[in-house]
Amino acid sequence: MKKIAIVSGKGGTGKTIITASFAALAKRKVMVDCDVDAADLHLILSPKIKEKHEFKGWKKALIDLDICTGCGICRDICRFEAIIPDPYFHIDSISCEGCGLCSFICPLNAITMKDNLAGEWYVSETRYGPMVHAKLGIAEENSGKLVTLVKMNAEMIAEKGDLDYLIIDGPPGIGCPVIATLSRADLALVVTEPTLPGIHDMERIIGVARHFGVRVSCVINKFDINLENSAKIENWCKSENILFLGKIPFDEIVTHSLVKKTPVVEYYEGEVSSKIRDIWNYLEKILG
Repeated sequence: MKKIAIVSGKGGTGKTIITASFAALAKRKVMVDCDVDAADLHLILSPKIKEKHEFKGWKKALIDLDICTGCGICRDICRFEAIIPDPYFHIDSISCEGCGLCSFICPLNAITMKDNLAGEWYVSETRYGPMVHAKLGIAEENSGKLVTLVKMNAEMIAEKGDLDYLIIDGPPGIGCPVIATLSRADLALVVTEPTLPGIHDMERIIGVARHFGVRVSCVINKFDINLENSAKIENWCKSENILFLGKIPFDEIVTHSLVKKTPVVEYYEGEVSSKIRDIWNYLEKILG
């Protein structure tokens, strides 16, 4: 089983569009949406949920009002201002970071740390095969842990079905969820765009992937909106011995395919679809 992580240093480069197209082109695969903070692969693949599971994040504080005397010690030491006396002391679950100091310092043991339902993760079926994805709650933490959980279950499905590929739609940026996405990947496909922020963030995510020993490749999406910057990216990749897979042109038809919830390679047979097909065919060859 080969694990391909499609990532980007910034949002909006088009990695989900490419991931959805790979889902349509690849055979014997599992799709994984690791962008748990703002998942959107399901908007194109329209999965039917088969299993729904709870995700427990960091524990949050809970005040037992039958014991609490309102002394205010917990409020005074809470650096996150998560303890509100209105009219009785209670915890603002969004502000609470789960550090546990209030429960430790309470003289009456009126505060306990309870499991916190931080989100859900799903095993679904699409017209292209199985998909594992998740939804993290608003202002919840532990997205890296949820990414790992999603990936592990996708790997189990792939191993059980003797499937060939794990196609991973990763989150943007270089933070903990991205690191969890890149873990044990056979190839990181970095999708960038020919803008100054795109170039800067591409270099950062490539640095992260290299740090963790992941083989890196690069694709320029919407390359023709700035040919000079596209040439700079391509030359930089070659000088850094980064596998350069190709350039995808800008085309408004991609937006129309999103509205129709259809991968662009299935929606029309234009240059964009042709380039993405070429990229996938090349990936199949190099991954063996």
